[in-house]
Amino acid sequence: MCLQFPDRAEPANLASSATSVSNAIKPLRRNLAIDTYRGFVMLLMMAEVLQLSRVAHASPGNWFLHVLAYHQTHVDWVGCSLHDTIQPGFSFLVGVALPYSIASRLAKGATFPGMLLHALWRSLVLIALGIFLRSMHSTQTYFTFEDTLTQIGLGYPLLFLLGFRPPRWQWIALAAILFLYWLAWALYPVPGPGFDYPSVGVPADWSHHYSGFMAHWNKNSNLGNAYDEWFLNLFPRTKPFVANGGGYLTLSFIPTLGTMILGLAAGRWLIADSPRIPMKRFLIAGAIGIAAGLLLHFAGICPIVKRIWTPSWTLFSGGLCFLFLAAFSWIVDVRGYRKWAFPLIVIGMNSMAAYLMAHLFESFLADSFRIHLRLASFPRGAAILLTYWLMLFWMYRRKIFLRV
Repeated sequence: MCLQFPDRAEPANLASSATSVSNAIKPLRRNLAIDTYRGFVMLLMMAEVLQLSRVAHASPGNWFLHVLAYHQTHVDWVGCSLHDTIQPGFSFLVGVALPYSIASRLAKGATFPGMLLHALWRSLVLIALGIFLRSMHSTQTYFTFEDTLTQIGLGYPLLFLLGFRPPRWQWIALAAILFLYWLAWALYPVPGPGFDYPSVGVPADWSHHYSGFMAHWNKNSNLGNAYDEWFLNLFPRTKPFVANGGGYLTLSFIPTLGTMILGLAAGRWLIADSPRIPMKRFLIAGAIGIAAGLLLHFAGICPIVKRIWTPSWTLFSGGLCFLFLAAFSWIVDVRGYRKWAFPLIVIGMNSMAAYLMAHLFESFLADSFRIHLRLASFPRGAAILLTYWLMLFWMYRRKIFLRV
């Protein structure tokens, strides 16, 4: 998400060794399709200020607004909306960016130990920044590790190491991560029939409970929540941690790493085939990922649940990410339609700044537009969104790009 694409990259396999990568580097134009995809993901996140759910609620007979509202909210448990593809997009694009980042640093004379230290530093900064942003409205530091930045930060060091290994290593790692994570959840005992779900933040009328084998992935009664009840209570808290209201988990960083590994594969394919776009690979990978996720879900092996990032969600959402990347690559690079993408490129080239704006400035801007201009909910959100973009455009014109 926060990794920017340099102007140089290698055309061959990055992973054989640092020396071969360094020798293989040649100039390569910036990939505007990836900037566009990244900008699209960030726009979806920033557009939360439009509050389409509130708008749709005020117009109960408008089906179009209700469709838009649905896709601007997370599904309650199983399934997927457009909004649910934001965090997978973040994670996937981190993986896509890594081969470019490695190649650029090697071309500048960086050594592996120095790059490893930088990767560890980047990981710590992302984790710390995620905790800081989550603590903004708390009376003390709110230690939580389920948000986008901390999830990426926790998995990034291993992703970096895989970036120096042959592609078969990444596929072995992906298979091992998803299978062992699934197995751990499958072996964890499900609660008994008298389990008190309201005591762990699940409403008594919750309609998304599974029975049988799939009950291993029910909300707040699973392996991930048991881990967090131990792990999160090691930190200072205003009250003991029992469960996350949305069902989100620290351990989700493990299958999230799987999403980043899929992005790593996409980045390697892009560099290896440059200047051609590996459309066939993207489409096949997308179809396989979606089909595999759906198969696991409907076969009763593992449900597709974004909130706890099940292995089937990793495959399903990863497939969607491949298709998104294929679509943007076809429009921008194959067909050459680039002018329309400029607003998204402005956002995508400064994704970290966009992320911070959406978290730090929303309340200030919302209060300002409400107090001084008396704007209602939707126009106020549109004004905030436009302000975000103008700030990013100002930074773009002055070549100010925030990087970790």
